[in-house]
This record gives sequence, C-alpha cells and structure tokens, in this order.
Amino acid sequence: MFVDIVVEAPRRFTREIRTASESAIYQVSGGVIRPRFRFQELMTEDEVVAALCRARKNNSQGVRLKARDTPVVREAVDRLAGAAIPVFTLVTDLPGTARAAYIGLDNGNAGRTAAYLVAQGLKRAGSVALTVRSQDGFAGETERFQAFCAELTKLRPVGRIVDVAGGADLRADTARRVSEELGRTGTVSAVYSIGGGNRAILAAMAEHGIGDVTFIAHDLDRENRQFLQEGAITFVLHHDLIADMRALFGGVLKHHGLSAWSAPSFSSDVQIAGPHNVPSLHG
Repeated sequence: MFVDIVVEAPRRFTREIRTASESAIYQVSGGVIRPRFRFQELMTEDEVVAALCRARKNNSQGVRLKARDTPVVREAVDRLAGAAIPVFTLVTDLPGTARAAYIGLDNGNAGRTAAYLVAQGLKRAGSVALTVRSQDGFAGETERFQAFCAELTKLRPVGRIVDVAGGADLRADTARRVSEELGRTGTVSAVYSIGGGNRAILAAMAEHGIGDVTFIAHDLDRENRQFLQEGAITFVLHHDLIADMRALFGGVLKHHGLSAWSAPSFSSDVQIAGPHNVPSLHG
C-alpha cells in the first residue's frame, strides 16, 4: 500500500514525521505500508496541488496532508476523494472537505492547556503574552490561538495578548517579525510558540534583553528537548506522532477493506513535558 505524505513544515518537524512513520508501519496489520514523502518548508498552493496530482498518477492508496487551508487545496482534496483516494489531514485540518478524517492533536485543547500554564505566571496587571504563529493559513494554529486567547482572558484578565504571524518557522523571518513586535511592545511576561521557530524567538528576546518568562512550545523534537534541559523554555506540549501515524495507516487499510480501524477521526492527548519528564515521554 503506497501512502503519500505531503507536508509543509520546517525540517525539525518533518524529521519527526518521517521517524514516526517509519516506526508506525510495523505496528499495523492487514497490509504492507510503503510511505512516500514529499516535504517542503514552504509550499505554494500550486505545489501542494501538483503533489496531490502526482500521488493520484502514481496510484496512491492514501494521502496524509499538512497544508494551508485555501480554496484551491480544498478542491484538490475533493478531487482525490472523488477518485477513491482517501485523504487524511494531520495536525491541521481542512474541515468541510471530503477528506476521510482528521488525525492529530486536539488543537483547541492544546491552546487551552497553554493558557492555563501561562496564567499561573501572570499575576500583575499590564502583563503581556506574546503568541507566535508560523502562518495565518494553517487551521490548526488558528484553533490553538483562538482557544488560547479565550481561555487566558477567562483565567487571567490582567493584560493583553500580542500576536505575531507569518514567519513560517524560518529563523531569519521569524526573528525579524518577533524583534519588530518586541520593539513596539517593550517587554512580555509569557510566550506561546504556537507553530515553532523557537530558536529565532529566543534570539529576538535576547536581543531585547527579555528573559525569565513562561515559554510554552509544541513538539518534543531535538531542539526543544535541548531548550527544556537548558531552561530556555518552560514547557512543551507534546503529542504522540507515532500514534497519529499508526491511526493514519490504519485508516488507509480500513478504506481498502484490510483493517477493522473504525474511528472517523483520531485526536491525540496533550501531554505536558518539562525538563524532568522528557525521557518518559520520548523514550
């Protein structure tokens, strides 16, 4: 079973997806999975559509997709579904399309969890929380942001939330955008890194002399594990990518009548990682 995995994400995250995929293929039964990876740090909607068309021409049995939510991408997903090729969205959804299922983190719950953690450190009036998103077009990041804002306002209505979006998790662009915002804001009391680019965010904060803040990030990749151990970030919101990929492959096999997997969607639990429980969460 050939499964095409099309992802727009920085290399730090696509490395994790590849590793999780290669582990999960041995944990499903009913067929032999052969993943085909198409990773880019930035993908235009035309490049996404071309990758989906290529999957169809190459007789794909299923597609896993992480892409921005645009009308053109939605149409391409619906065309694949019409050709009996199931599309599973991962981490960020395309609701309202004919995709087979969303598999990945419960983004709303992740945003609320981040707000709860941040609220514990915002005790004074005038506190500023900085959120950093990679792109406006990823529905998953928007869900996290909206849930974070609503929950933090409810828990600790003592300050304001400043949002930076568009750096695509790329170091130079993210650092520039965050630095510009810090120049206007002056200081922050907490950071919620919704997408990534944490090295760039920390560099911009250091440039402005900002430290000792609650810093919440996502994904236990190698970089974030290092930052946790060093104390540069406070918590990482972790979810099990291997479980995600196992559910994806099970869904593909189910579509072709080779598995009993039946869940219409699969939401990963949010786990809170600190410097002392990283080994237990990530092996």
